Amino acid sequence: MSPEKKSHNFPPITECGGVGGEYGSIAADLDGTLLLSRSSFPYFMLVAVEAGSLFRGLILLLSLPMVIFSYLLVSESLGIQILIFISFVGLKVRDLELVSRAVLPRFYAADVRKDSFEVFDKCKRKVVVTANPTVMVEAFVKDYLGADKVLGTEIAVSPRTKRATGFVKKPGVLVGDLKRLAILKEFRDESPDLGIGDRTSDHDFMSICKKGYMVHATKSATTIPKERLKRRIIFHDGRLVQRPTPLNAIITYLWLPFGFILSIIRVYFNLPMPRYVVRYTYEMLGIRLTIRGHRPPPPSPGTLGNLYVLNHRTALDPIIVAIALRRKISCVTYSVSRLSLMLSPIPAVALTRDRAADAARMRKLLEKDLVICPEGTTCREEYLLRFSALFAELSDRIVPVAMNCKQGMFHGTTVRGVKFWDPYFFFMNPRPSYEVTFLDRLPEEMTVKGGGKTSFEVANYVQKVIGDVLGFECTELTRKDKYLLLGGNDGKVESINKK
Repeated sequence: MSPEKKSHNFPPITECGGVGGEYGSIAADLDGTLLLSRSSFPYFMLVAVEAGSLFRGLILLLSLPMVIFSYLLVSESLGIQILIFISFVGLKVRDLELVSRAVLPRFYAADVRKDSFEVFDKCKRKVVVTANPTVMVEAFVKDYLGADKVLGTEIAVSPRTKRATGFVKKPGVLVGDLKRLAILKEFRDESPDLGIGDRTSDHDFMSICKKGYMVHATKSATTIPKERLKRRIIFHDGRLVQRPTPLNAIITYLWLPFGFILSIIRVYFNLPMPRYVVRYTYEMLGIRLTIRGHRPPPPSPGTLGNLYVLNHRTALDPIIVAIALRRKISCVTYSVSRLSLMLSPIPAVALTRDRAADAARMRKLLEKDLVICPEGTTCREEYLLRFSALFAELSDRIVPVAMNCKQGMFHGTTVRGVKFWDPYFFFMNPRPSYEVTFLDRLPEEMTVKGGGKTSFEVANYVQKVIGDVLGFECTELTRKDKYLLLGGNDGKVESINKK
C-alpha cells in the first residue's frame, strides 16, 4: 500500500489497544497530539515575552494574521518560520534554554492530552518529532513526558554572539517529509512500532511506522492530572499567569496601560496612609484582603516582641502582615537591592547569610515585633520549602502565619527578571487578593528554651502547621534548589549583578 493511500486509513487513537510493553517504540508529534492544543502560538508568545520583552510579544501578536495567512495559504513551514524569526531573533541561547526550563513546562503540563499520553507512556522507546524548535520543547518533553529523544527544528545561532539569528538550520522546519526523514535517520533500519499524529502533514512519518493512529480534535478530549507527569512542577518563572492564547494576549495588552497606572496608584496612594486605614483603602482600590485568626496585641513595654514566622508567597508578605496587625513592624530579608530596602514602607533589614551576625541583628530587632520568612524565597505552587531553623533559636514567642495570594494576570515574583518591579506587577492584576491567617502562638513545650526542642524540630513543626492550614505539601527543597533550576545561579543579588 502506498503512503498516500495509507495516509487516509489511519484509525483514531481510541482504537489503540496496546497495553504494558506490547509496543517497544513510538514516534509522536507534539502539538495537537501529545498536547491538546493544535496551536503553538501561545508558547512562542511566552518565549517572545519572557526571553525577550513585552514589546517583542506585541510585535508577534500583531504579526499573527500574517502567520495564519502564510500557514494556511502558502505553507505550514513558512508560517512556523515567521513565528521562529519574530520570537527568537537576537535572543541569547542561554535565555532561550532558561525559559524552556523555567517558564514553558507549567503551561505545557496543563495541556497534555490524556488518551495520547497514555499510549505514549506505555512504550519503551519514546521519540517526539515536532516542527517546534528543539531548544523550546526538549526540557519539557524529556523531563516531564519521559521522552528519550526529541527531533525538532534546529535554530541557527551566531557563533560570535551566541544569539539566535531567527533562521533555522538545514534541512529547515521539520514538517511533512522532513519528519519522515528524521525518523528514518533516528531509527535506521528498524521502524517505530507506533506513529501518532494529528494532521495530514504527519502522515509522511506515520506511514513508515508499523502502526499509525490519528489523534483527532474532539470536545471530549481531556488533559491528564499534573500528578501523572514524570516530574512535579514546584518551581516556575515568568510574569504571565494565563496561557497567552491570541484572545488572552489581546486582553493582556489592552489592560497593560490601565494596569500600570492602577498599580502606581495602589502603591503610592497607600504609602502615607496609617496602617489601620490601609485595609479599607485596599478594598476601595480593588484589592481583596482577608484576615483570619486572632491577631496578637503589641508587646507590653519591657517585654520582647512576637516573632511572626511566615511562608513566603511574594515580597509583599511582611507589608500585608503589618496592615493586618494595624501597626508598624520590622522584617528581615535576603538578597534584595538597596533601592528596594529604601522604598519599603516598613523597616526592612537585609541579612548577610553569616549565621552569627544575622542572629545578633534579629535579636536586637526582637525588642519589637519582627517578621521573618524562613523559606528564604517565594514559592508559587502549593508547596512549602524547607524552613531555616535559625528563627527557632532566637525567641520562644513564635507566631506562625499562613499566607496565600491570588493573581489572575501577572505574577508578582520573578527569578530572572528585575525584582524591583515585583510589587508593581502584583498590583497590576485587575483584582489581586491576599489571605492572612494568624495561628496560635507556639506552646512553650514546642519551643527551644521552654520545651527543650531542637531548632530543627521547631522549624519543621512550624512548617507543618502552616502547611496543614493552607493544604500545602511540605518539602525539603531550598532557595538554592529553586535558583539553580530557574536561573542558573545561587539567588544572591551579587551573583545576579555579575551575570
